[in-house]
Amino acid sequence: MVERNYERLFNPTEEHALLRQTVAELARREVEPQAAEHDAKGQLNVALFRKLGEMGLLGITIPEDAGGAGMDAVAAVIVHHELSKHDPGLCLAYLAHSMLFVNNFYHCSNAEQRERYLPRVLSGEWVAGMGMTEPGAGTDVLGMSTTAVRKADHYVVNGTKTYITNACEGHCFLFYAKVDGRVTAFVVDRDCPGFSTSQHIDKLGMRGSTMAELVFEDCRIPARNLLGAEGDGITHMMRNLEIERLTLAAMSVGIADRCVEIMVSYANERKAFGQPIANFGQIQRYVADGYAMTEAAKCLVYNVASDIGPDIRNRVGSDAAKLFAAPVGKQVADWAMQVMGGAGYCKEYPVERLWRDAKLLEIGGGTIEAHQKNLSKDLSRRWSAT
Repeated sequence: MVERNYERLFNPTEEHALLRQTVAELARREVEPQAAEHDAKGQLNVALFRKLGEMGLLGITIPEDAGGAGMDAVAAVIVHHELSKHDPGLCLAYLAHSMLFVNNFYHCSNAEQRERYLPRVLSGEWVAGMGMTEPGAGTDVLGMSTTAVRKADHYVVNGTKTYITNACEGHCFLFYAKVDGRVTAFVVDRDCPGFSTSQHIDKLGMRGSTMAELVFEDCRIPARNLLGAEGDGITHMMRNLEIERLTLAAMSVGIADRCVEIMVSYANERKAFGQPIANFGQIQRYVADGYAMTEAAKCLVYNVASDIGPDIRNRVGSDAAKLFAAPVGKQVADWAMQVMGGAGYCKEYPVERLWRDAKLLEIGGGTIEAHQKNLSKDLSRRWSAT
């Protein structure tokens, strides 16, 4: 019974189990072999990214009648979990495209906008992303200074978005700007007059995805690229942040899962003082605690995924999942490196890359401190109302 319940949490249906098997096989066969090379170059493997589109993964949460896979948040978690075992950088590019753009865009766009954009972003022909963070406004989204002013049949936009994943390769971006002080959502295409991207921003980890600024200098965006109504941006943003944080948490689980596997294998093979180092209590602590923490994070993330969706708000769950899971990936990667010693510190093995990748998950999509603030406020409201 315990085994059946355990499996049901992670693969609630046969369709979920098949999805996991498909993505896991792809990750082992094609994602793993290219990960170190693209990490070293700091480049996105665009051809492999487009293969995700061929497999129907770029619209995992979009209804089938719109060209998507018609699956749920659990399915999204499965994809991010399995891809991140082998290349969190590629997975981050996938998240920025499939969650931050596609999922968000679908739920705040009209039929005409979907017809223009969805076929190309679901196939991977166009790489996409989302612009929210600014040089002077990160967690404080209401402090954004990018503005949009209506002029006849277009908006004139001025401002800069920074640390934007997929900015180097992206053709279209969902972004937020203030119209008369109200946060509003738009789509900008690379060929819009006055729009540009900065040079690639080099970074510590997640190097299999790129990062740059989105620059708006009297940028002319057609009025038909307004998403929803003026002032709807906060509603769109908050709805999408929940699945963003959940899938980021799933990435941390993937990193931790892989690192547990690596350190167990290494500890059994590596010998010191005439015996496998797995026999030593210090090593056993890293392995045992790492496994327990990983399983706890995994259970929390999948449990929250079963209770979140476009019409099901669960900020407490998504914040809790990322708050707990993000440090687990970093900690377990650190323990795996400790078990491996010098070998873990070298680029010959994937642990040092996973260790670098894991840190972003404590920062991106909401900092650890932001999740603590949100949870404290939401829980106070919950209990004061009872």
